[in-house]
Amino acid sequence: MSRKTIRTALTAASLLLLSLTAAAAQQESTDPIQHAQLVGTLPLDGELFHVQGVDLDSRHIWVTSVDLAGHRGYLHQFDRHSGRLLRRLELTDGPRYHPGGLSLHEGSIWVAVAEMTANSSATLMEIDTESLRVRRRIPVADHLGCVAVAGSTLIAGNWDSQLLRIFDLPSGKQIRVVPNPFPTRYQDIKFVDGQLVASGVVTPISGTIDWIDWPSMKLVRTARTGVTDRARAYTGEGMAVKGRDLFLVPEDGPSRLFHFRLRDQEPEARS
Repeated sequence: MSRKTIRTALTAASLLLLSLTAAAAQQESTDPIQHAQLVGTLPLDGELFHVQGVDLDSRHIWVTSVDLAGHRGYLHQFDRHSGRLLRRLELTDGPRYHPGGLSLHEGSIWVAVAEMTANSSATLMEIDTESLRVRRRIPVADHLGCVAVAGSTLIAGNWDSQLLRIFDLPSGKQIRVVPNPFPTRYQDIKFVDGQLVASGVVTPISGTIDWIDWPSMKLVRTARTGVTDRARAYTGEGMAVKGRDLFLVPEDGPSRLFHFRLRDQEPEARS
């Protein structure tokens, strides 16, 4: 085969790839979350950096973000109705300044603050929602990027959630490690009605939200996700589920809270 023929073939292949990528992005943008309807967006009125996680209570939106330039990590509290910033707590812990996904549980916020690299270290923090006082610190010899709590059990995903580390809350001790059997790189996880709900990315323009039976780790259902009008993956960062209401904060500051309503039709399970 001549060099000219090879160049022609490579050019055609490149054009085809670009066409397929554009078509995929367009499809994701018209159907951003499978089996879910966008209810509305709420601008978060306050300084946010690189957003990581989100959770909500009846009055507040809690968001973590990391100031990459300043090597500082923060927990932000917003008013749920107006989006106005109410309080901010710095979470920086020496070389650990990367706060990940967070979970509310019985008056506490659980969040891991890790070094900004894989296979490093993290501190699991329990923070009082009223006083913002740190109640507990549990050191862990790995990067942790997301946490979910149910009863006396805490699950934390490491870098891209390749491993799920399970801790006993009363003692703070790790009791086992479970490999992530799915291709999605989970960024935020929650326990919802006895299931682990995990969201993350598969490619730069696509991701999934997965409902996983616990502790069997059997995939119950999944919803494919696309990108925002700012070309950010909806499931690239913070996610929370409250009943049929899905909340996502995928964008760095200035950030928006996206509110979706999950339809009655359940997403198809992935084989």
